Amino acid sequence: MAGPISGEPPAPRRGRLGVLGWPVAHSRSPAMHRAAFAELGLSGWSYQLLPVPPELFDETVRALPAAGFVGANVTLPHKQAALELSDDASPAALAIGAANTLSFAADGRIYAENTDGPALIASLPIALPGARAVVLGAGGTARSAVWALRAAGADVAVWNRTPARARELAEQLGARAIDRVESGDLLCNCTSVGLGTRWTSHEEVLQSLAINTDLLLSYACVVDFVYGERASSLLDIARERGVMTVDGATILGEQGALSFELWTGLEAPRAVMAHAAMEAA
Repeated sequence: MAGPISGEPPAPRRGRLGVLGWPVAHSRSPAMHRAAFAELGLSGWSYQLLPVPPELFDETVRALPAAGFVGANVTLPHKQAALELSDDASPAALAIGAANTLSFAADGRIYAENTDGPALIASLPIALPGARAVVLGAGGTARSAVWALRAAGADVAVWNRTPARARELAEQLGARAIDRVESGDLLCNCTSVGLGTRWTSHEEVLQSLAINTDLLLSYACVVDFVYGERASSLLDIARERGVMTVDGATILGEQGALSFELWTGLEAPRAVMAHAAMEAA
């Protein structure tokens, strides 16, 4: 397991980048980063899909620096493995227990970062100090959300259909576990509920998340980390009722921008990257 980052990240230089996942063909990251390279005239940079099964993840990552890679994004199911193989890791990655961004030093050392939490915070339209946030779910995405919201000064409650998982996450990250979803200022859906077309009604979506319309209307903002061809059903419901929303594509764009800045040392062209992500849908 890596220790906390002890020095500055590797100096930015031109090179290859990619996104590691299994599967990974759906990723919008190549479109976002290629658009950023074009916007800033970075002809020496490239970004590609890196489909890697779990049993080959370790050896593949360790071979990337010699192949000219200076960094990689990491998506499911590799985020925990990415942290474990790193030589150094940020406090965020260590606290969350996963990494979504790797950077490779000239000597081959691997630096792990997690930009999921900071991307969530940067995407929110409400102030967080003192805000009451409810996080639905207890997986890796929920961990990053809870950590980031707590660090930003919010009071965070965690609900999961398996209460023991909610209690474990809450105890580890200083949040509160709740058996019933409560009202608040911010609702973050970190589950897959509401994705796609399999839901026959709004009521079915809300029931699956153990909430109702009145409870939904108590929130100033609703976030859903899911992104895909259609907005999540949960966000459809919230928007129809005038509640502010943040979708997974917005968070993905910010996450990609933060990774881009880490690797290149340049300010990311966020609007260009966001447009590219939407066009890639």
